[in-house]
Amino acid sequence: MWILQLICVVTFVTTSHCSDITTAVFGNVLDGMPAAFGDFDSDELTDVFMVRKDGKTVQVFLAAEQEPLLRPNNDLKCSFKEPVTSVVPGDFDGDVFMDILVTTMNQITKLTDVYILWGGNKDSVVQLNCTTELLFSMRGQPLALDYNRDMIIDLFGMNENYNRSFWIFTENRGKFKIIPMLDKKYKNMEKISHPHSNAFLDLNNDFLPDLVVTTNKSFEVWHGKEDGFVFNRHIDLPRNAKVIGQTLYLDVELTGKVDLLLPLCYDEAKHINCTIMMYSKCVWHDLQINFRDKINTWAFIKGDGQRYTDAITLRGGDFNMDGYPDLLATLESTSTKQRQSFLLENVACNSCNGFNRTFDIRWQALNPFYNETVMAVFYDFYQDGILDVILVELVDKANKVYRTAAFKNSLDYDANFVKVMVLTGRNNSMYPISPGSLGKKKRTYGTNLPGPSIAYRTTTQDGSPRNAIAAQLPQSAYFSLNLPYTTFGLGRTPNFVDSLTIGVGGKSREWPQIIPNSQMVVIPNPISKPYRWKAQLFVTPSKLILLSAAALSGTCGLISLIIVSLYWKERREDKIEKLQEAHRFPFDAM
Repeated sequence: MWILQLICVVTFVTTSHCSDITTAVFGNVLDGMPAAFGDFDSDELTDVFMVRKDGKTVQVFLAAEQEPLLRPNNDLKCSFKEPVTSVVPGDFDGDVFMDILVTTMNQITKLTDVYILWGGNKDSVVQLNCTTELLFSMRGQPLALDYNRDMIIDLFGMNENYNRSFWIFTENRGKFKIIPMLDKKYKNMEKISHPHSNAFLDLNNDFLPDLVVTTNKSFEVWHGKEDGFVFNRHIDLPRNAKVIGQTLYLDVELTGKVDLLLPLCYDEAKHINCTIMMYSKCVWHDLQINFRDKINTWAFIKGDGQRYTDAITLRGGDFNMDGYPDLLATLESTSTKQRQSFLLENVACNSCNGFNRTFDIRWQALNPFYNETVMAVFYDFYQDGILDVILVELVDKANKVYRTAAFKNSLDYDANFVKVMVLTGRNNSMYPISPGSLGKKKRTYGTNLPGPSIAYRTTTQDGSPRNAIAAQLPQSAYFSLNLPYTTFGLGRTPNFVDSLTIGVGGKSREWPQIIPNSQMVVIPNPISKPYRWKAQLFVTPSKLILLSAAALSGTCGLISLIIVSLYWKERREDKIEKLQEAHRFPFDAM
């Protein structure tokens, strides 16, 4: 019996050690707090924008293919007088290179101050121009979008007078114009909620991104049109909800439609009665999440004004690669007040009325990270299509000291995927070539683009059709931490993806027969001519292919060994026979 217990302990320790790859990812730099993602140096690897130094410094951690996988670059670091409240990477001047929008909270005016750190390139080395010049001030945090489809990132939010506005940027660096949000049929606009979960994504399948505005009373859906947005409808908040979290936009049931996921609590004081609501087919559905483990009852954290826990936030991604998006959420024990981040797996629900999927909390999925983790977000460390997890731990509550950790997702089966990233498609004649990974040369085709819709159709192993849709970078405020790419898990399906459809700015293009385990980069240039859009395809060999190659190599080696041994045996027998012939007495000569 004790031998079995020892084996279990050794297995658990080994598994935990393999899952915790913090040193391999961050080395000894663990004080960075993730704020955003993007490929800053155009090397085809996703970098992480970190907040450091008491929350007043923004630094780019460049991704690498060798350990440590994320490396802080001291030349890409800027500091501010006030704590940083949000970071938005994007091209705000149309020069192809990624800039960094940073917001801070002005403690005197209580306004959000907006700055842009301009990116550039000199002698094939990316640069960052640190500036303390205030661009403008606003209420709340901005949403990144592309208002006029020129592939230059614009902003949406409330100005100092609480009026909804768009800030439209041009190729003239630092210059912008302000356009008020107007609609003839909808004049008495509510204030945007604080914090908000505004989003920029296509909801009516016309490939024009729409705008979702959150207020304290409802969600407003504004449909995109050629010259802005037009009000469409209200979506009322669920009844009797006291605490509303941040909305997440996912295709939960793989219906080809984006659903709204809303975490909330019905009691404001203790946060005991909490759930996740899903808005699908014009109805709110209670997903009936079981927040009780074997010992404690857990609930969403009440907003405490701290980074990551100021609002109830869910983060989505397909952790087990079965095709259905899973969730990461930070919960708090109602008895011990311990905080911990958990994986919520998307599972079938046969007894549910009006929907067929819900989420089940996997209490041990992120072990050994089981104490005081205040944030978890998906990230692909090894660029293999499998989503790992970045976690932030609160190691000192009194002094608010945080530490970053990394968890490796070790799937116990071979699953396929398709990973898609849509770029802005802009180019710069002055810098046509930039160094890529492994010293290769590649063209720069732009940076993060919010709003594209990405959909696929395929056939599962049992012959049933499957389709899903996702929006790229629909949100940017309040550390939403959306990845600049979309990963669709395909499960064990080895079939080709029948079609992949990309929608950008009211135009779309379909690519047929996509190879599984592909990483696809789409360059929608020119935007008005989809037939000229380019797609770069990178194929990642699956475990089955590698195992097959290993088995084939082993078989060939074994056959070669048998042939060599038989050949050696035959030569040995021939040699013995010749020796016997040489020593034979010549009786015929007598």
